[in-house]
Amino acid sequence: MVGTGIFTTSGFIMEELGNPQTMLLCWLVGGIFALCGALCYGELGAMFPRAGGEYVFLRESFGKCMGFLSGWISLVVGFSAPIAAASIAFATYFFRALPTSLIPEFTFSIPFFGVAILTVSPMTMLATAIIITFSLIHYHSLFLGTRVQNGLTLFKVGLIVAFVVAGLFVGHGTTSNFSRGLEMNSVFRDKFAISLIFVSFAYSGWNAAAYLGGEIKRPSRNIPLALFTGTLLVICLYLVLNVVFIYALPAKEMSGVLEVGAKSAVSLFGEHISKYFSGAIAISLLSVLSAMIMAGPRVYYAMAKDGMFFEIFGKVNSLRRTPAHAILLQAGIAIMMALTASFGKLLLYIGFTLSLCAMLTVLGMIILRIRQPSLVRDYGTVGYPLTPLLFILGNLWIIYFCIRSRPVTSLFGLGTIGLGMLAYLYFGSRRRQDREI
Repeated sequence: MVGTGIFTTSGFIMEELGNPQTMLLCWLVGGIFALCGALCYGELGAMFPRAGGEYVFLRESFGKCMGFLSGWISLVVGFSAPIAAASIAFATYFFRALPTSLIPEFTFSIPFFGVAILTVSPMTMLATAIIITFSLIHYHSLFLGTRVQNGLTLFKVGLIVAFVVAGLFVGHGTTSNFSRGLEMNSVFRDKFAISLIFVSFAYSGWNAAAYLGGEIKRPSRNIPLALFTGTLLVICLYLVLNVVFIYALPAKEMSGVLEVGAKSAVSLFGEHISKYFSGAIAISLLSVLSAMIMAGPRVYYAMAKDGMFFEIFGKVNSLRRTPAHAILLQAGIAIMMALTASFGKLLLYIGFTLSLCAMLTVLGMIILRIRQPSLVRDYGTVGYPLTPLLFILGNLWIIYFCIRSRPVTSLFGLGTIGLGMLAYLYFGSRRRQDREI
């Protein structure tokens, strides 16, 4: 869960809200929504301890069509788009760590009605190269992929702890950056809801344990426990990291900055030391990119095995024992997104679409309680029905303001779902033809 968002979104949130204390409140509210979702997913994960997560939950509660759409959204939005965003963030931090003289300067863009629809630059070329590199690592073998993943995760946790401790105790920040009071009236404005989209992106991954249900021992106990404790720890970690960012930078200097970690390090430790932190943050971002490249193909593989996706993506490489075609498909989509979309638009697109999907999943949990009360539930959602209702209403609020304030981004999200519906009809038609033969 701890990945691209925490090192890249606070600048965009500050640009929307303009107030440090309101920004911290936004991170807390987003964390509470994520915690409510984790409590609800715990019940679903305990009931259906299988690989696939939302693909399984939505199929059980709404039927095959919704299950397929969930898998489709995972392919395009759940994994490919975050991989593209993580690769762009990696490239941004990587170039911040280099001397300016070593950074090549060229940009080639293809415009369409005044908007660049494809951009080739050092940033996008490095992002593409890193997607290809890690896709090849996970194509090579699961053994190599998991060793690389474990090493990067340990490095990331160590970096965050070092950054927080050094920033608060030896960094050159100031508490005067917190002096502006909390603006409660901004909570009910569209900018707060839009900021929650960025926060939702940063918290995305709180449901990751549910994707591995078939591989977890004592799932009825351990899945809810992993979802709850993991999400709670990350809420605390994100709040502390944002306190360090605010301690380092006044609101104006943070506003709109993607590489907020690097800029905070410059303010806290000076230009020379900050380059080391930028390089370390770039390396830590590889862990989330690697995790998504490893996890995503499992969903497409499961869909293909169920006959709900092209058969070729359900095949495992006979030599490597990895879902090679699914990995390559995901890499191709991620590269296309890295070359054609800006980082900010990718975040809103991901946050909007995943909020919609998660809201439907929790709604499905309520429907299952009504339609199938006899299902075995070793774990029941704490605070039911208030917990799922809070999660659903919170996400409805975010979705409503996103459609109103960012209609184009919302249309891309709804368009992705529409394409998924067409794909479902296509695969349904193919299955009927196969049965008739």
